[in-house]
Order: sequence, then structure tokens, then C-alpha cells
Amino acid sequence: MTATTVTSSRTTAATGGTPALVVVAHGSRDPRALGTVRALLDRVRALRPALPVRLGHVELNEPLLPDTLTALGDGSAVLVPLLLSRGYHVKRDIPGMAAASPARTRQAAPLGPHPLLVDALHARLLEAGWPTHPGPDHAVVLASAGSRDPESRADTARTAALLAARLGVPVAPAYASAATPTVGEAVRTLTARGYRRVAVASCFTAPGRFATQCAAGAPWIASKPLGTHPAMAHLLLHRYDETLMTNGAMKRRALATP
Repeated sequence: MTATTVTSSRTTAATGGTPALVVVAHGSRDPRALGTVRALLDRVRALRPALPVRLGHVELNEPLLPDTLTALGDGSAVLVPLLLSRGYHVKRDIPGMAAASPARTRQAAPLGPHPLLVDALHARLLEAGWPTHPGPDHAVVLASAGSRDPESRADTARTAALLAARLGVPVAPAYASAATPTVGEAVRTLTARGYRRVAVASCFTAPGRFATQCAAGAPWIASKPLGTHPAMAHLLLHRYDETLMTNGAMKRRALATP
């Protein structure tokens, strides 16, 4: 696997004035999802022990994001969506919940597209049996949840392009709901083009119905959800740092404007 290096900003002091990192997960009825998310947050805490790390869910699991933000009072926080593309939750749900809270919040970008996300996808494929040197008959279907938002689909397509560049084989995006093609349709298209070894790369943060459904459509191998892969913890911290740096630069420009 090719390691991706991201330079993290550590300029904020590790004191009570440090904005909390609030990881915003979607929520799932699958009990494995909550355990996976909690284990991922433990990895983040291990990487940055002095940083306050909290969890909030959009729906289905506790703590819900409004409750997490209420517990912060008027403290400051960076909300990092544990989501892999833009869409309704990133654009509407999370900002709406933040606006209704007394906490002083800034929202980070979703986790994808980003090279660290590709690191995790690549590693999970290798774990599933993807060869180090794939042949001309190899291809991948990148399976994600799906959204009606065209920007979400654009983000997934960009992640697919980054993964294709990493693997050196075609990577076709596919969706579990709300968008096309489905995993089955993408597999059939690649097979019709002569690809006989088609893997499914699971572009999901945790186990759940969609991840299971997409894996079942794999004609060969299917990777596990990204879960607690170390690159995911590093990516959460990168989005946190990136948001603080961007906010600081905007403030400096505003102060410099006559």
C-alpha cells in the first residue's frame, strides 16, 4: 500500500480552549456500526490524547448530535462528518442542528474524496485478496450508499478515479440506493467489457444493511467496510486541522482588510 502523508496542524493549545472534535456519524440499526464508530474514535484519541473527542449521530443512535452539542454548552467545536461525500446530511441536517445549538461550531468537509480515504480502500481490498499486481482482466466496483445530490455522486466519482489511479485498473462507482448504477449493473457492464476479475470495494464507514447488500453482489471478492483502519483516524484529524487552519486564515484576512 502506498502511504499518504498529511501534515497536521497542532497550533491549538491542548487546553480547555481547544475546540472539541465532534465526529458526526449517520447512525444505524445494525449494532456493529456503533461499536465500530466508537472504536474508531478510540483510535483518534490515541493519536491525539489532549484533544476532546465527542460523538454525535444524525439519527438512529445515541448520542444524537443535538444532545452532544447541548452538553458542550457555549464551548467551541469542529464538526467532522463521518460521511464519505457531500449530500443532504452534510449540507442541511448537520448545519441545521448546529445552528440550533448554543455551541460555537465550525463544520469540516466530509471525508471523501481524499488520498487517505483511498489508502483505506486499497488496504481493505488487499485484505480481501486483491493482488499486488492485478492483470488486464481486473476491475473494481466502488460501492457507496448513494444520494440524489449530484455533488455527492461527483465526490464518489472522484474517489473512484483516485482509486483507479492507485490500482491501475478501471474503478466504476455504484450505489446501494437513490442513484444508479447499482452494484449488479456496474458488475455486468465491466464483465461485458471483458473484465473477469471484478472486486467490490466497500465505501462504507461501518457494517450495515447497505454494506452487506453491496458485498452480496460481488462476483469475486468484496472488501470490508473501512471501519477502524488507521487512515480513517488520520483523516478525521486532518479534516479537523484543515478546518481550524482555514478559519484562522479567514480571520487574518478579515483583520488585514482596511
